[in-house]
Amino acid sequence: MFAELFAVMAPVIAGAGLGFGWVRLGHDYPVAFITRLVFNIGTPALVLASLANAEIDAGGFGRTMLATSLVLLAMAAATFVTARLLKHDWRVLLAPMMYPNTGNMGLPVVLYAFGEAGFAFGITVMVTVTLFQFTLGSLMAGRGNPFKILATTPTVYAILISLALLLTDTTLPAWLANSVELISGFTVPLMLITLGVSLANIRATNLRSGLGFCLLRLPLAAGLAWGVGTLLDLPPMAHAILILQMSMPVAVFNYLFAQKARRDPEYVASLVFCSTLLSLLYLPLLLALLI
Repeated sequence: MFAELFAVMAPVIAGAGLGFGWVRLGHDYPVAFITRLVFNIGTPALVLASLANAEIDAGGFGRTMLATSLVLLAMAAATFVTARLLKHDWRVLLAPMMYPNTGNMGLPVVLYAFGEAGFAFGITVMVTVTLFQFTLGSLMAGRGNPFKILATTPTVYAILISLALLLTDTTLPAWLANSVELISGFTVPLMLITLGVSLANIRATNLRSGLGFCLLRLPLAAGLAWGVGTLLDLPPMAHAILILQMSMPVAVFNYLFAQKARRDPEYVASLVFCSTLLSLLYLPLLLALLI
C-alpha cells in the first residue's frame, strides 16, 4: 500500500519541487506567460482530450458538476461560521474556503491515483470550480464583468464542445484528437512546476492561524463532499474523486485574487502555504481510504 501511495504522490512532489528549487536557485521563470499558456491553450486542450473520448456519460458528467456546485455553495455558507471562529473577515476567507487547488495539484493526484478512467471526473470537478472562480470569484475581487470574462475564456468553449460530443455520442476526427492530446500533454507538468514556483515566491506570515484554518476546512470539505455525493448517488469513482478534489489545499489563485482585491493577501498566502504543506501529510491517508 505504501508503495502505491508513494507512486501517486512522488510525481506531484517532484514536479512542484522542481519549480520550487528552480526559483530558489535564482533562475527566472516566466509565471505570467506560463499561466496564460496553460490557461488559454493547455487547459482547453486537456478538457477536450479527457472528456471527448472519456468513459463518462452526460448524466454522470452533469451529476458530478451538480455535486461540485452544491459543495462549493455549502462551503460558501460555512465561511460565515468559520470567520466567526477565527475572528477574521468573511470576505477574506470566502475564496480560500470555496476554491481548492483542483488543477495544479488535484489533477495530477487524480491521474496517478485513478488513471485515465477517473481523470475525466477530476476534470469535471476542476472545470466546475473554475467556472465558479471566474464568475463569483471575479465579482468578489472586483475584476470586471464575470460574464464577459467567461465569454473570453477558452476553457468554457472546450466544455461546451465536450458536452456536445458526449450528448451526441460523437468522437473527434483522428487528426484533431491526436493534435489536442499532444498539446494537452504539457499542461499537467507545467501546472505542477508553476505550483512550486508560486510557493517559492509566496511570503507567508501568521502560519499558526493558517494551520488552524486548514484543520477546520479539511474535514468540513471532505464531509460535505461525502454527504452530497451520497445524496446524489454518484458512481463510486466519481464520489471518491469529488471527496479528494474538494480536500485539496487552498488554490494559489486565491492569493492572486486577494492581491488584486487588496484583501489581506499576506494572510491568504499563509493559507495557501500551510494547506499545501499539510496536504503532503494528509493526502496519502485520504488516498488510502478512497482507493
